[in-house]
Amino acid sequence: MLDHKAERTKGITVSNTNKNANVNKDINKEETGVRLNKYIASCGVCSRRDADALIEKGNVTVNGKLAEPGTKVFAGDSVKVGSKLIKPNTETVVLAYYKPVGVTCTDRDPFADITVRDAVKFRERVNYAGRLDRDSEGLLLLSNDGKLIEKMMKGANGHEKEYIVRTSKPITQEFVNKMAAGVYLRDLDTVTRPCKVKRITKNTFRIVLTQGLNRQIRKMTQACNNKVMELKRVRVLSVTLDGLKSGEYRVLSREEVDKLWRECGNS
Repeated sequence: MLDHKAERTKGITVSNTNKNANVNKDINKEETGVRLNKYIASCGVCSRRDADALIEKGNVTVNGKLAEPGTKVFAGDSVKVGSKLIKPNTETVVLAYYKPVGVTCTDRDPFADITVRDAVKFRERVNYAGRLDRDSEGLLLLSNDGKLIEKMMKGANGHEKEYIVRTSKPITQEFVNKMAAGVYLRDLDTVTRPCKVKRITKNTFRIVLTQGLNRQIRKMTQACNNKVMELKRVRVLSVTLDGLKSGEYRVLSREEVDKLWRECGNS
C-alpha cells in the first residue's frame, strides 16, 4: 500500500453554498430561459456534454414533449430524464471518496464488477470529477453540481492533481528530469505539460499534474522506460485524501466547498 503525507482536512456537514442560484434566475427570465443541457447539469444528472447525448438519444422530455438540442427551459417547465422528473439542486454537495483498486468510475463499462455508483451510497445522485482507472486508487471528488464538476475537469484551468506512484524499476534523476520536462506520448501525438516530480524512495515518486490525459502517468512512465506498479491520487486542488481509509468517503464542509469554488474561478 502506498503511503502519503497530506494536511488533514476536516468537516462532515453539507455545504449550503448555492451556485445553482444563477440557473434558477435564468429560468425565471421568461424571455431567455436556460439551455436544456445547462439545466440538466445543474440538477446533478451529468455534465453538459453528456446531457447533449441524452437529448440526442431522445431520453429527455420537456412538458411531455421530446426535447431537441438547443431547447430552452422556462419557469414552470417540467423536465424529465427517462421517467424521472428533475429539478436544480438548491445546495452544492461535494464528497471526497477513497476509491479502491478494482472500482470502475464509468457506469458505461459493461465489464465492470463494481462501479463508483455501486460503491458510494449517498442520499442523492452525485457524479465524479476526473476519473481514476480501475487499477488505480485514491481521491475521487463527487458532486451534485454539474457546473462545479465541469470547472474542476476543465484541463485549461490547470488545476493541480497530486499522485504517489510505485514503479518496477528504481527512480533515477534522469527519469525525474524527463518526467518533469514533459514526455512525448506517441499514441496521443502530444507532449505532456511540464510538471512537478520528486523521488520519495528507491521505487516511489510523487508527481503533480495540471492536465488529465487518459492514463497519463502510466503512459509517461512507460515512455521513460519504467512501469507503474501502484498509483494513488492523494490530492485534487486543496482537497486531500488524508483521514480516509480505502472505500470510505466524507462530505466536505461549507468552507471547503467555498474554497473549491474560489480555486475554480467562483463563477
